[in-house]
Amino acid sequence: MHKLIERYCRFLDVLMATALGAMVVLVFGNVVLRYVFNSGISVSEELARWFMVWMTFIGAVVALKEHAHLGTDVIVSRLPAPARRVCLVIGQLLMIYATWLLLAGSWAQTRINLDVHAPVTGLPVGIVYAAGVFFGASALLLLILELWRTVTGRLRDDELIMVRDSEEIDQIEDLHLDQSLNNAKKS
Repeated sequence: MHKLIERYCRFLDVLMATALGAMVVLVFGNVVLRYVFNSGISVSEELARWFMVWMTFIGAVVALKEHAHLGTDVIVSRLPAPARRVCLVIGQLLMIYATWLLLAGSWAQTRINLDVHAPVTGLPVGIVYAAGVFFGASALLLLILELWRTVTGRLRDDELIMVRDSEEIDQIEDLHLDQSLNNAKKS
């Protein structure tokens, strides 16, 4: 299952890169056409906005899988492992509930807006809200799998914290460790 999730997230990375590339081409091409040829691509602004919405939700799925979302572990990191496990289960249950609410709301908005057409492309506006459905379904699957790993005891003690330190903090800690080792060698 882990390999399947890894492949899925790599596919999502490619999808985000493709959407970003399409946004750059659409917006830059439209700017060049407007200033150089006094014309433009009428659908570029609308599609670029839609790509941005989808890119954000796709990126949120990947960030959720990598535990790269914002958070703080000041209190939880100081608790013993059993208490950290309980806090993790509570946090995961709350995230599952919030994701379910987002999924249900996005599904309702998608259905409502399938008959509403965008002014320029004429495409259903429900496509934009479908990004929330995509995120909700993907995130629920990831969260339920993580909850299962937590409840069945398949997580190591160092995995019992939901957030990951920022790269800058890791670099600072590595720098301090290197300095401590250098000072120890000099003594």
